[in-house]
Amino acid sequence: MENSVLIKTEKMVKKFPIGGGFFTALNDINLNFKKGEFAGIVGPSGSGKTTLLNIIGSLDVPSEGSAVVMEKAVEKLSQREAAKLRNKYIGFIFQTFNLLPVYTVFENVEFPLLLQDFSSNERKEMVKQALEWVKLSDKEKSRPAQLSGGECQRVAVARAMVKKPQIVLADEPTANLDAKNSHNILQTMEKLNKELKTTFIFSTHDEKVIEYLHRKIRLEDGQVVNDEIITSN
Repeated sequence: MENSVLIKTEKMVKKFPIGGGFFTALNDINLNFKKGEFAGIVGPSGSGKTTLLNIIGSLDVPSEGSAVVMEKAVEKLSQREAAKLRNKYIGFIFQTFNLLPVYTVFENVEFPLLLQDFSSNERKEMVKQALEWVKLSDKEKSRPAQLSGGECQRVAVARAMVKKPQIVLADEPTANLDAKNSHNILQTMEKLNKELKTTFIFSTHDEKVIEYLHRKIRLEDGQVVNDEIITSN
């Protein structure tokens, strides 16, 4: 893959129908993300951050232009092909955790692996490793209702990382956490980024997250107004 570029958007536009016209959520987005980046899309609510993440994650498609992820043009994929791309290469972390309440921690983390061709023993070893990464090995039999918010988000990180994806997309991952738990989660993700060379892309307006970023892309009214590398990190 040329220069290890995993994601490339060119002249990308996203419009949503509203009333008798359209609302332009993203306008002329031209971005590249390389392997191992720890980047954030920052900006106020309504600036297009989540829309951009959804297209990168093949949950949505551009209205115009192109988004190429792992050498696949998202706008040309069928729903089945898009699901295959997500299952193989992309992990998601959401602000609301999105854990399955009737499943144990182990089962929640294992869930993405059930969609792939791993044996039971392989899945067991991968889940145990992921829980070690987030320091929750002792909670594998617990259910989400028995965990704190910080622990639930650590389970969500383990679930996103268990298949060792090339890309992790984190949409406001600290929005429901206090400062201490936010820093614990961010330190864990930064460590995994360094050790596994996973590309992390955040959508956030949380200053705690912004402190950790190695690259900051600012969106305003659906356009990139600044894109800078943070050298102090």
